[in-house]
Amino acid sequence: MSDITQQQFGQMLTGADIAQRVAHWLEPMIAALRACAIDSAQRQAAFLAQVLVESGELRHKEEALNYSPERLQQVWPQRFPNADIAARYGHQPQALANHVYAGRMGNGDEASGDGWRYRGRGLIQLTGRDNYASFARASGVDALANPDLLLAPEGAARSAAWFWQSHGLNEMADRAAGGDGDAVFVQITRRINGGTTGLDERKACWKRTRHALGLA
Repeated sequence: MSDITQQQFGQMLTGADIAQRVAHWLEPMIAALRACAIDSAQRQAAFLAQVLVESGELRHKEEALNYSPERLQQVWPQRFPNADIAARYGHQPQALANHVYAGRMGNGDEASGDGWRYRGRGLIQLTGRDNYASFARASGVDALANPDLLLAPEGAARSAAWFWQSHGLNEMADRAAGGDGDAVFVQITRRINGGTTGLDERKACWKRTRHALGLA
C-alpha cells in the first residue's frame, strides 16, 4: 500500500482552508486506510470521494438535528403527521434524536436517551447502539462507552473506514476499475447513502480523487 501524500490529499479538497484540513486529517486518514485494507489507489479514490461528500469535505462529523417543525414534517412525514406533534420536537435536537431513533438499531426506548447518545457521528455517520457496539468490537475504540470518540479525527476517520470495509465496499471499489465503473460507483453510493443524494457531487469528487492518485 502506498500512503496518500500531503500533495495528493490537498488536490482532492476545495475551498479556502485546504492546508488546515490536510494538516488536521492526513495522518488519521492514513491510519484508517491502513487499518481497513483500503490499500489500493482504486479503493482509496472511491472511499475518499464518498467520505468527502458525506462530511462536507471533512467539516462535519456529527448529525445535524436542529430541524424546524415544518422541516420535520417534510423529512419524517409519517412520524410527524401534523403541526402539533412536529412543534414538540422542532429545534430540540436531543428530544428529536431520542424520539426518531427509539427502539431501532439496538437503541432503547425514548426515555433511555440512546437515540441522542448514539446519534450519527463520524465521517460516514455511524448511528445506533448496535453500530457503535460493532465498531467498538472490531476496532478496539470504545465508542459504546464514549461515543464522542467518533468526533475526534482518529475515531471519525476510523469509523468511516470500518463501515466501508464491513459493508464490502473495498471489493465493490475494485470492480469500479472496469468499464462499468460509473454504475458500480452508484451502487457504492446507495450502500452508503441509502439512495443517490448528491450523486453529481460524489462523481465530481471521485474524478478529483482519481486524478490526485494518478488514475485519471
